[in-house]
Amino acid sequence: MDPLNQSLDLFRENLVKFVTFNDEEWLLFSQHLQYKTLKKKDFFIKAGQVCDEISFIVSGSVRFYHVKNGEEISNYFCFDHELVSSYKSFLTRQPNIVYVQALESTQLISFTHSSLQQMLKNEKLAYKMERFGRLIAEHLICCYEDRLTAFIIQTPEERYLQLLNSGTMIMQRIPQHYIAQFLGITPVSLSRIRKRICLPEVKG
Repeated sequence: MDPLNQSLDLFRENLVKFVTFNDEEWLLFSQHLQYKTLKKKDFFIKAGQVCDEISFIVSGSVRFYHVKNGEEISNYFCFDHELVSSYKSFLTRQPNIVYVQALESTQLISFTHSSLQQMLKNEKLAYKMERFGRLIAEHLICCYEDRLTAFIIQTPEERYLQLLNSGTMIMQRIPQHYIAQFLGITPVSLSRIRKRICLPEVKG
């Protein structure tokens, strides 16, 4: 099987958590999909742009960050087999306020806002796509609430240990200063946490 078909099959398998397409529906849906690669440090989207895509990460990783007083502040990461988008901008067609940047070579399968509108008008896809959009929104709300709750009830060390247990090999893939920003602490504080739990330094 060629890499493109493997990627499409992987996407279909992972979509089951949101929606299941029968073969006819999948054929219609897949006609709207695009495959592309971001090089390390390429942008999925920049602040001020309108987000036009929802993408599935076949492999790779991205970080979400804001710029405040000239300083980049990382606030979220997405890894293999996760969806990535600036979803509010995608839905509202308003300019995005966050940067989304590839942390490594990242392969994506995407569909655009205009493709979504076409699928919503297709009687064979409309119900599934409406359900898909609703469940994505619910998923993102849960992710936001989990992150907010973690900052309220967990210590930085507890948040760090939760990251380590996420199965993403985050310390091997993400520079330490980005992780420190994500945890809301300094790189020095992160280094101290790592020493307390006896983990070696990985990326600077």
